[in-house]
Amino acid sequence: MATTAPQSTSEQLAVDTIRTLAMDAVQHAGNGHPGMPMGMAPVGYLLFSEVMRHNPKDPHWPDRDRFVLSAGHGSMLLYACLHLSGYPDLTLEEIRHFRTWGSRTPGHPEVHHTAGVEVTTGPLGQGVANAVGLALAERFLREKYGSEVQNHHTYGICSDGDLMEGVSAEAASLAGHLGLGQLIFFYDHNHISIDGRTSLAFDTEDVNKRFDAYGWHTQDVDDVNDLAALRAAVKAAQDETGRPSLIRVRSTIGFPAPNKGGTPGAHGAALGEDEVRATKEVLGWDPDKHFFVPDGVYEQFSAVDRGAALQAEWQERFDAWRAADATRAEEWDLAWAGKPLPGLDAALPTFDPADKPKLATRAASHTTIQAIAPFLPTQVGGSADLNESVKTGIEADAPYSREQANRNVYWGIREHAMGAAVNGLALHGGIVRPLGATFLQFADYMRPAIRLSALMNLPTLWVFSHDSIALGEDGPTHQPVEHIAALRAIPNLTVIRPSDAAETAEAWRVAVDEEVEGPVLLVLSRQNLPVLDRTNTYPSAKALDKGAYVLADVDDAVATIVGTGSEVQVAIAAAELLAEDGVKARVVAMPSWELFEQQDQAYRDSVLPPNQPKVSVEAGIHMGWERWVDASVSVDRFGASAAGEVMLAEYGITPEAVADKVRGLL
Repeated sequence: MATTAPQSTSEQLAVDTIRTLAMDAVQHAGNGHPGMPMGMAPVGYLLFSEVMRHNPKDPHWPDRDRFVLSAGHGSMLLYACLHLSGYPDLTLEEIRHFRTWGSRTPGHPEVHHTAGVEVTTGPLGQGVANAVGLALAERFLREKYGSEVQNHHTYGICSDGDLMEGVSAEAASLAGHLGLGQLIFFYDHNHISIDGRTSLAFDTEDVNKRFDAYGWHTQDVDDVNDLAALRAAVKAAQDETGRPSLIRVRSTIGFPAPNKGGTPGAHGAALGEDEVRATKEVLGWDPDKHFFVPDGVYEQFSAVDRGAALQAEWQERFDAWRAADATRAEEWDLAWAGKPLPGLDAALPTFDPADKPKLATRAASHTTIQAIAPFLPTQVGGSADLNESVKTGIEADAPYSREQANRNVYWGIREHAMGAAVNGLALHGGIVRPLGATFLQFADYMRPAIRLSALMNLPTLWVFSHDSIALGEDGPTHQPVEHIAALRAIPNLTVIRPSDAAETAEAWRVAVDEEVEGPVLLVLSRQNLPVLDRTNTYPSAKALDKGAYVLADVDDAVATIVGTGSEVQVAIAAAELLAEDGVKARVVAMPSWELFEQQDQAYRDSVLPPNQPKVSVEAGIHMGWERWVDASVSVDRFGASAAGEVMLAEYGITPEAVADKVRGLL
């Protein structure tokens, strides 16, 4: 059990100030998690006051060390350290308003909301994988642009709960495989979770041995309050450049609370006024003082002068680096602005049906990737062991490996870690639209990461293929049915399901060359689809950026058929069937609900006339379509194992079914 106090009075005051601020903030709010910040206060103090290269006056310095509090419930540890180390936006008044409306101190840390917070954390395990993404980005940029401009560490704190989650295991395995030597995690091993002691569910395994097997460098610090031991462990981790590091720290949750310390009672609730008073008395503090920072603590803790000096040294190197190569400097500037190099739009491929009448949108995506890759020199990503199927690899680049950081990341069969690490790549900066790809069905394996991507408003790109029952013989375990609707339900996620090769190329342009807020998700077909004649018969696919557009118009139309993706061809054929009966129907391609929602009402009404019967056709559940249409042809049950064309016929995704639905509305 951690029992010893820090060695010097000034250090002890600084550490104990974290503890008292955490107690007071949670008590004042009436809820929260005081125990972890109290137990891990020495680690927070050491990192923010001494170890990390950061400048509180410039939280966006590109070469700062990153810190990830994967155990986001312990947010008061981070807020106290930000305040005491000198971040001007994190005032004592903000700490007083912990967990209240409008404060910069929400219950769990939120990036873009609080200066100094690098990652939104809370769902356990995500932060570990986010940190792996941050470390991937740092190493890639360091090797590409030079250590004089990128050379920093990613530090993190994870909990017992983080390391029970599968996503952390996936991510740790990948980090060890790739030898991410500038990733250092402190593992808060306090043996407590909400339900009780971790021996209920976890303590049989030896976490350090597991991480040894992953290829990590592991250490033990037996007492979190032993600052000398912590310093020695950090130094050893920094010196180990070929492996990521895990420092297992034995702490006491809620230390030094005399009654609740070391118990589940210190984990997820305020300690209570009596216990707060008693704890302050143990520390030798006045129990009647709240949110109190003793004299000398700010001076002991502040990173302002040290951080400014470190950044000034970096700036001198950076200015010389810029002056040496103007072209490289322009590439750097665009990368950190999240933009491609000039010329991407003109480089987009065109697709002529005379050359290839049919092409799967996943194949069109692959062609597009090769054409635009030179304009995205810092786009890093890849698929979860499905490169040959989803076709997201950059042919001109090599795999990201232990020996060299390249653009093609082979995530392995680790969808959840892939999603969270892609978020980390985006959070770092300098990586343009980092990419994760798999089959649409397996979006469920990484949904929490996609949701957090949208919550953080990150410029991530998700590419999911094999998008319907039409994938065929693999059967219902691999055939997505509810997935498109479920992804559309995530706020701030732009889902695009292109109908042909031209729309696919345009979807890529919208994703990487336009200022689309937040993550973009492309939904692509396994099967070949007609390449529409965009020169003589159908309008340009550039209208995709409006989310929906009239693909085939007729005078005096009495109905509108709306299709997405592979079902646009079904909509076209249905309109032709109706025309044979003298029923005039227009066809609308609707690749993206979210982009369509952004258009003004006049445009939306011109595409979907409000007083005209409208029918949608999509090989997925109909949920949500009632907003746009009067009736739907859809797939509202699980699939089966059969050829794709048989599946579509058996499930009624046919021109005849759509035409009948239209007739029923007239």
